[in-house]
Amino acid sequence: MKSVVMAAMAAGISLVAPGAAHAHVTANPNEAPAGGTFRTALRVSHGCGDSPTTAVRVKIPDGVLSVRPQAKPGWTIEIKMRKLDKPAEIGHGRTVTETADEIAWRGGKLPNAHFDEFGLSMQMPAHPNQTLYFPVVQECEQGVQRWIEIPAAGQKWGDLKEPAPFIRLIAAPSGR
Repeated sequence: MKSVVMAAMAAGISLVAPGAAHAHVTANPNEAPAGGTFRTALRVSHGCGDSPTTAVRVKIPDGVLSVRPQAKPGWTIEIKMRKLDKPAEIGHGRTVTETADEIAWRGGKLPNAHFDEFGLSMQMPAHPNQTLYFPVVQECEQGVQRWIEIPAAGQKWGDLKEPAPFIRLIAAPSGR
């Protein structure tokens, strides 16, 4: 294996999974127990060209409840809410009638040469074997990147030019 790695490096070949080089905003981690509370971070790996990122906006998919963004020094947070079709139980006897529709972090400055993470804590839908997409718009001092593409049937996420970050819902561990 060492010789394969060395040969690939010498030839300038990447050993990264196909399409991963295009994944500039990802959810980390990206597997959550269905029906549970889950914390992830949207990882922004660069700016727009050489321009620093000044805002990150994420659309929250249907079924995700009780969304709480992580505060970041130097950034403000805006939360746009949407009304639910019917009240939803979120645990501990609590019911909600609305949930976050979009979260935006604004006003910071993330240089192109750095990465950062924008945290979210959420109540996930109770449907395992489902993939939820979180379209992100990355605003920069000069330019915008729209990480909003969702694979169509038969299409692979890594083949998209500007794929939306995703979270796969998995069966909750037994004993939960």
